[in-house]
Order: sequence, then structure tokens, then C-alpha cells
Amino acid sequence: MNYQETTNWMFNQLPMYQLQGASAYKEDLTNIKLLAEHLGNPERGLKCIHVAGTNGKGSTSHMLASVLQEAGYKVGLYTSPHLKDFRERIKINGKEISENFVCEFIAKHKDFFEANDMSFFEMSVGLAFDYFASEKTDIAIIEVGLGGRLDATNIITPLVSVITNIDLDHTQFLGTTHSQIAGEKAGIIKPNIPVVIGEYIPETKAVFLAKAGEKNAPIYFASELISEVFPSDLIGDYQFHNKKTVQQTIAVLNDQSEFKVSDKNVKSGLLRVVKNTGLQGRWQQLGENPKIICDTAHNKHGLAVVMNQIQKETFENLHIVLGVVNDKDLDSILPLFPKKAHYYFCRPDSSRGLSTEILQNAAEKYNLKGEKYDSVEAAFLEAKKNAGKNDFIYVGGSTFVVAELPLL
Repeated sequence: MNYQETTNWMFNQLPMYQLQGASAYKEDLTNIKLLAEHLGNPERGLKCIHVAGTNGKGSTSHMLASVLQEAGYKVGLYTSPHLKDFRERIKINGKEISENFVCEFIAKHKDFFEANDMSFFEMSVGLAFDYFASEKTDIAIIEVGLGGRLDATNIITPLVSVITNIDLDHTQFLGTTHSQIAGEKAGIIKPNIPVVIGEYIPETKAVFLAKAGEKNAPIYFASELISEVFPSDLIGDYQFHNKKTVQQTIAVLNDQSEFKVSDKNVKSGLLRVVKNTGLQGRWQQLGENPKIICDTAHNKHGLAVVMNQIQKETFENLHIVLGVVNDKDLDSILPLFPKKAHYYFCRPDSSRGLSTEILQNAAEKYNLKGEKYDSVEAAFLEAKKNAGKNDFIYVGGSTFVVAELPLL
């Protein structure tokens, strides 16, 4: 199979949370352990940082990779989901895994995948570990896909574990309270391995302290320990906490491993995240006059910060291109959106995309007015057509929406 055929097979034949939602979520780590053993346990030879959290884990992972690249290390980076191309998930020093490596890996192990009903995510994790091991990375940043305790990435023993924050998201399988979700995320805390916590509230802090105590894991609360926050090329307001988390993680890495990263490396790494890693979709500016911003924030915690940042902007009229997936709690996110805006409701091209009719009807309950469009692109082009040069266009609500923007 060529690359397109290979990735189509991965996406279409096997369970994939990004397309299916809850039915793709596994209840234990049996499969990934079986796959790792089949591959010769490549993860055991990797030095890693493991990053979990409801929001910010992607930005934090990319920042960490950029900083470590600036320090001269060969850095693997595994993240999810991707925007345009599957290979965005697996990079070394900002360079995506080759199409050839993906094709050969799948071809070599396809019979095993089929015989053992491996999920899309399990295959992807196995591929990343195999690739980083074969390329002999100095260190790999591994982002959790979903939750923590039962996530396929949770077979590694990292140098440092990181939990960015906790919010009510994916409640259908992570739990319906902050403390329940914190318990799932805290599942990445390993015996005697330091853990860095980004943001917390009293009920999640208690969970983290208890789990760290149980595992004899040193615990660091970045928000309490970092006083000077360095600037970054990622300019979303929500990056404030992510930068603190990164700075504290590097401090722990310096203190408790052979890796040495200077303040100069940290500062330059934070300023060159996009250049070093290719990260997209985080308060990303796509145009001027009108100013166009896209962002992948998709739950209450993330969207609250983004909506607040929009209100700090200066503009005549606000245009919002909005689409979401079908497991989103609309009553928790729609009240965050400004009433004084023109909305362009769209459905991302995914089996999980929520119909524009349902979204528009729900939005109208909160006095959010606008029209429905058949695609993200149609909605975006209409917003561009209607916007004056002093207006502001925001595109978001889902990673899928941002992925379909024609300018990316």
C-alpha cells in the first residue's frame, strides 16, 4: 500500500477515538503491552517526558520539545490529534516521520494488528516508540491521547511526568467530577518519578498529592514555584500557565537527570516553538485587515480563556465561524460566546461532527445569531466576504474545524 492507502486503512478499519468517540476507548493496557512486546519493547530504551492534562498538553509538549532542541538534543515528539496529515503526530526535531517509515511499519505488522484487533491509537503509539528507538532520540516528549491511567502511552517510565490542568471533558469515560478526572490523569504518576502539576483547584490538588504520596513521587506545583514567566511566540493568554509548567519541568529535568538546559535555551525555545516544531492552531493569526484568528480550544476551560482574549481585541464587528463535535456539552460552552457577534455555523467533516441545525438551535437559546453552512470552508469564505478591514474573524470550536481551514 502507498502512504494514502496505508493511512486510509489505519483510519477506516480500526477503532479510532478521533472518528468514533467513546467506542474506541479501551478499558485496560493489555493490547498496547502485547504490541510493545511484539515490537521488542522499544519504549524501554527511550528517555521521555510524559504529558497529560485536559487542556494545554499539546502546547506544553511542543514547548518542551522546542526548548530541548535549542539545548542541542535530538528530540522526539509524539502528539495527537493531527490537523492535516497523520505524520504531524510523530516528529524528530520538528521533522515529520517519513511516509516510507509509516508504510513499512504498517506493512510489516499488519497481520499482527488484525489478529489482535489493535486500535488506531495503539498502532500509532507503537509506531512512535519504534521510530524514536530506531532513530536513537536523546529524549522524547510523549503526549497522552486521552485520560492517563488507561492511555496507550502509559507503558513508559518517564524522567518526569507532567499534568497541565483538569477540566470536565470526555466525561463519558473519564468521570463527571474534577476529582474523578484528576484521578484518571494522575494515573501517569509513577513510583519515585517526579511529577509537575500546571494548574489545579483544591479538589484536584488533593488527588495529585494523594497519588504522589502513594507512589513516593516528588511533586511540584508550577503555579506556585515559577515567578518569572518568559515570553513565547505562542501568544494565546492560556499559554501563561503552560509556560510556567514548561519552565518548572525543565528545572526538574536539570536537577534530576543528565540533561542540561540553560535559561538561554529555555528563553529561545519558548520564542521559537512554531519554527522548531511546526505547531499550528493555537491562537494562530491567519490574516490581517480583517484580523483572522483560529484556535483549537474546544471545552469550557479552554474556550473561556479564548473568549476573554477576543474581548481584549479592538474591532468594529466580530464574526465567529463555529463548529463542534457531537459529544460536546453545548450548555457548558455556548454561554461563553459573545452575543454581539455574527455566527457562521458549520459541521466539521467527521462522523463525530454535530449537525449545523442542532448547533444553530442550541445557540439561539443563548441569543447567538447566524446562518448555517454546508462546510467549514463555505462558512469561513462567507465570513471573509462579509468582514470589513477593521473587523475580527474567529474560527474554532473544534480541532476538526481548524483542520479544515483552507489557509492552513
